[in-house]
Amino acid sequence: MNEIISNLLEDKKGGITFNCFGIYHIIYMVLILSVLVGLILLLRKKDESNKLKAINITILVAFIMYILDFFLMPFAYGKIDIEKLPFHICTITCVLSFLSRHNKFLYKYRISFAILGMISNLIYFIYPAGVMWYQVHPLSYRVIQTLLFHGVMLIYGVLVVTFEIKELKFKDCINEISVLLVLILWALIGNYMYMSKSHSYNWFFVLQDPFNILDKDISRFIMPFVVLISFSIVIVIFYSLFILLKKVLNKK
Repeated sequence: MNEIISNLLEDKKGGITFNCFGIYHIIYMVLILSVLVGLILLLRKKDESNKLKAINITILVAFIMYILDFFLMPFAYGKIDIEKLPFHICTITCVLSFLSRHNKFLYKYRISFAILGMISNLIYFIYPAGVMWYQVHPLSYRVIQTLLFHGVMLIYGVLVVTFEIKELKFKDCINEISVLLVLILWALIGNYMYMSKSHSYNWFFVLQDPFNILDKDISRFIMPFVVLISFSIVIVIFYSLFILLKKVLNKK
């Protein structure tokens, strides 16, 4: 049984490999976009309770995919990949978004978690560098799990923005930036806690830029600020577009 599951989930090498904006990447994007549009069309005339139920189910699916992956990793990769611990923004926003649906303290931050999760998962879904590094077949478990997980998280964020946010004031973006700062500090804790002489991690890219442009000796001092500034700019742009869109729709 162990061998059967391992053969099913292990990386498939040789032949076609997953490439950014290759045909399989486009198929994954079309699939997620189709599901997203279908859900929005299905839910737009539903009452608030049904919309909320759909949002809760979506984050539950993402959370189950995340936890289940740890149990399947030994079959797929021969080990549990510590890289998947919740220190990257995509994984930690999944955990926090799920917990915010069941915890009174975190509930008030659910919008911030959803927006940050939506932005980060969209970026990764468009440029899935972590998948491309392994040069595996597009239908390998590694590719399917990673892209579908980020796709479901993207869907969750868009559903929250579409159906749960009634109004956003520009000054409210400070909430997301404050949460972002906490997540950067959390990633720094993870990176330094698990750092060893033989290996170091780069969760949330706060130690080394993903394109290896900066020198490693100075990047660890610069990257936390680069991440904070770059994501803050994206958050401000998101707020601007959201408020502008709301004004246009209200005029119509």
